Amino acid sequence: MYHVRSRRKAFPNIPPLRFTRNDVKGEPMQEKSLYAQLAEQIGAGDSKVVPRIFETLLNEREAKLLLAASPPATVAELAERTGITATEVEPLIDPLFRKGVLFKSKKPDGTRYYRVRHLMQFHDATAVANDPPRALFDLWKEYMRSEWDEQSKVFEAILPRAAVRVVPINVSLEPNSQILAFDDVSRLIDGARNIAVTKCSCRAIDGACGKPVDVCLQLDRAADYAIERGTGRQLSRDEALHMLEMCEEEGLVHVAENKQGVGNVICNCCRDCCINWASVRTGLGKFIAPSRFRAVIHAEDCNGCELCIERCFFDAMHLVDGNALAAVDEQKCMGCGVCRDICITDAIKMEVVRPEQFIPA
Repeated sequence: MYHVRSRRKAFPNIPPLRFTRNDVKGEPMQEKSLYAQLAEQIGAGDSKVVPRIFETLLNEREAKLLLAASPPATVAELAERTGITATEVEPLIDPLFRKGVLFKSKKPDGTRYYRVRHLMQFHDATAVANDPPRALFDLWKEYMRSEWDEQSKVFEAILPRAAVRVVPINVSLEPNSQILAFDDVSRLIDGARNIAVTKCSCRAIDGACGKPVDVCLQLDRAADYAIERGTGRQLSRDEALHMLEMCEEEGLVHVAENKQGVGNVICNCCRDCCINWASVRTGLGKFIAPSRFRAVIHAEDCNGCELCIERCFFDAMHLVDGNALAAVDEQKCMGCGVCRDICITDAIKMEVVRPEQFIPA
């Protein structure tokens, strides 16, 4: 869904919670497994599934090294923290990097390594790794089905603002609309120095919808990371724009970081698999923000075909009783434009309803 580097800044680094004694009885508690400790470190301490995901990916030595990689550390520092020799640490680094659980911080004085910092970064990075174990996808599906909606509420509770936002389909906007650079996916592409495409992490895990998988666009540092890791393929500007057009034809919704500027990622999200929509399902709506636009239906042009109702992700379209014409629920509309793109009578327009300041600088 998003690039893992961009998500790193979307959430505060959740501090570790360590329990070594039973505070009620004053008796020692059994020490948590390495995998349970890792789950706790990324903010999923109550999860029954996340420790099993870590265990699927890591042996005990790798888990021990990963726990030691916070704060960021050199190979020598990791060796000191773990008691594993530097000679033994070095060959562990690259496999952990490619699995998506260890990241690099390249500084003038050398490279430091840090562990995955929060759950969504863990989800995105591991799902698009090359040749992941099949059990990984099964466990992620179990997690999404049984735990994610409740966990997403925890993340939303600590968010100072929405982490991501919908970006409207460009062909849906009227010529006189106030289209700014950060409203326009093609101009986001124009502003990027490097572009790569990776798998959509959500559809790589599930994919039941049958929508294209290799459509998650990484920009600049995110593209650098994906290419170095071997999980991304570099694209030209024209190739990226062609991919966006294909996504629009498929009825996918563009999602970008919630800020003015290029950012690191443009996701192309489906209705069924993508992790973003928990925010909509739970009704909190804090994780993902709408675009600055809203669909408006011109009743005189509507023929009641219901194509817009079928395509809308957010149940924002419905038929008005008595005249069988479509109408928009303004509270539910996310301003994505997929309804406008499918309308055969051109009855739907996208109008600006939020000011420029709605998108954080």
